[in-house]
Amino acid sequence: QCDPGQATKYLYELLYNDPIKIILMPGCSSVSTLVAEAARMWNLIVLSYGSSSPALSNRQRFPTFFRTHPSATLHNPTRVQLFKKWGWTKIATIQQTTEVFTSTLDDLDQRVKEAGLEITFRQSFFSDPAAPVRNLKRQDARIIVGLFYETEARKVFCEVYKEKLYGKKYVWFLIGWYADNWFRIKDPAINCTEAEMAEAVEGHVTTEIVMLNPENTRSISNMTSQEFIEKLQKRLGKNPEETGGFQEAPLAYDAIWALALALNKTSAELVKKGLRLEDFNYNNKNITDEIYRALNSSAFEGVSGHVVFDASGSRMAWTLIEQLQGGVYKKIGYYDSTKDNLSWYNNDKWIGGAPPADYTKVITTFRFLSQKLFISVSVLASLGILLAIICLAFNIYNGHVRYIQNSQPYLNNMTAVGCTLALAAVFPLGLDGYHIGPGLFPFVCQARLWLLGLGFSLAYGSMFTKIWWVHTVFTKKEEKKEKRKVRGDSRGWLLVGLDVVTLIIWQIVDPLHRTIEVGHCWGVLELLGGCLWWWEGPCLTTHGSPPGIFYGFKGLLLLLGIFLAYETKSVSTEKINDHRAVGMAIYNVAVLCLITAPVTMILSSQQDAAFAFASLAVVFSSYITLVVLFVPKMRRLITRGEWQSEQQDTMKTGSSTNNNEEEKSRLLEKENRELEKIIAEKEERVSELRQQLQDRQQLRSRRRSSNP
Repeated sequence: QCDPGQATKYLYELLYNDPIKIILMPGCSSVSTLVAEAARMWNLIVLSYGSSSPALSNRQRFPTFFRTHPSATLHNPTRVQLFKKWGWTKIATIQQTTEVFTSTLDDLDQRVKEAGLEITFRQSFFSDPAAPVRNLKRQDARIIVGLFYETEARKVFCEVYKEKLYGKKYVWFLIGWYADNWFRIKDPAINCTEAEMAEAVEGHVTTEIVMLNPENTRSISNMTSQEFIEKLQKRLGKNPEETGGFQEAPLAYDAIWALALALNKTSAELVKKGLRLEDFNYNNKNITDEIYRALNSSAFEGVSGHVVFDASGSRMAWTLIEQLQGGVYKKIGYYDSTKDNLSWYNNDKWIGGAPPADYTKVITTFRFLSQKLFISVSVLASLGILLAIICLAFNIYNGHVRYIQNSQPYLNNMTAVGCTLALAAVFPLGLDGYHIGPGLFPFVCQARLWLLGLGFSLAYGSMFTKIWWVHTVFTKKEEKKEKRKVRGDSRGWLLVGLDVVTLIIWQIVDPLHRTIEVGHCWGVLELLGGCLWWWEGPCLTTHGSPPGIFYGFKGLLLLLGIFLAYETKSVSTEKINDHRAVGMAIYNVAVLCLITAPVTMILSSQQDAAFAFASLAVVFSSYITLVVLFVPKMRRLITRGEWQSEQQDTMKTGSSTNNNEEEKSRLLEKENRELEKIIAEKEERVSELRQQLQDRQQLRSRRRSSNP
């Protein structure tokens, strides 16, 4: 009944009731495991006809166990041979969680590694295979070995049909000892029709231990295998497919013959020692050893084929290979693992005309950036560069005008140059395999980095220097203004120098290079089992070293710039008369950069969208900066004239001076209030310390008075 609990009950009834037993013959692996492990305590030999669990090959755990049913691991050399024949190197597995299937897969894993193959995915289930089958689909498994009992096989292939994990792109390897019509049997545990099941299982391959001698030769019983089957069917009187254990019947018949021959041989050996088989008892190990040696040396022709046991007591046999073709199993070959001999009939059939690939075929090609988009953005960038040059020329030409001088013209020049470099970076950002060869990509990657990095440091760094100077001068003490002024003037060049050093080290230690990104499958190639991958061309480092630090530092500067712009929004000074315009430019640049950076990372697989976001952010931030900083100055000088500008500056100076005095007075009052608060806190602390000192002195005086 394959029930270990019932087996335990019957085992002890047999052992503790006469007559004395000389051998035990269990059937299923679960019962054999229990019986064979306990039998050595009574010096009993165990001979099984239906146990296939690989665990039973452990001689230390089962020292007296033999079986005429080969181990389930005997399927594995055949499977590996077929993998190599059809050129497959990547295998997936799905198993029912029982010891026999787990140990079989462990053995298969070892064998495929020795053959230079690999099991890429391994799934298991206890009762519901839905999730593991979905995982196989998700992991793009193509060649799948399934190990489960017949009832679970129907559940698995119902899910296989639902997930479309069958057809010309997939091959399933199953166990061959299911009934021939196993997928047509109505099962209330599944909700698939017979037609759906037949469609899902079509083309799968089975490996089955040869349990009936395929050759028409007479066995030791003077019967051929066909004569044995005819006699057995006559005894049964019903359809063999509906009879459990019908396939294993030749193994059971040969097990009885192996036992009879072993007992005869043992009897002959015992006579030489003056003993008989009838002398056996559960403490007589000598007779057990003789029976063991007799069985271990068995070699005869049975109805199941040549009967011989290996060192672990397992039967050595051929493997039958079949394929389901048109709903009927067809023999396509035999494999003899002892001689590594594959007998092939060349009648295997495939839905796609040939064995499928074991993984998604990769066809590499270029996906080019939209040329309309690239040209449009390039025109905008070119106009922006022209605007930056005009602004730079205007600022240099009118550098003697007081209004221009009061806007720190050398910093504005840095801003114009930085915008020019940033806009120039748009061109290498859009270059791909359509314009240049693979050998030039490292230079393009470096050009992108240098132009954007230096452009940002010059343009944003100069504006940051202005706003920092305003914040430092008008929020700190008077005596440190000039000192901070000198430091603030050099801060823009400090950022540029820091960038240059960082970029040089970066380029030497871990230079940028182009990488390959995965694209989407195209219809025709997907039907052929292939997938089209596109060259995306993003520039990345090999070790991923500086980018995080580099871009993180820029992000902190953007946030700090926003803070400083907010803090100085109400400050008015004649020395930097455009600091409010600078603050507005900083707001726009920071917002665009902080939004564009994460969006571009998310859209990295969408080439056109990523380029559009990155390039337009550079273009718009440069345009906004140039317009906000330079256009008001141009408009003022053009509409009013230079001398009017000088007069207006003089009038503005007086107004600015008054405003500055009010601001200073307000700040001094605020600082005075803060100092008064600090003094009050210090005085309170001094009072507490004095009180503690008095308490300690009183305590010491009391201790002295108490001493004699």
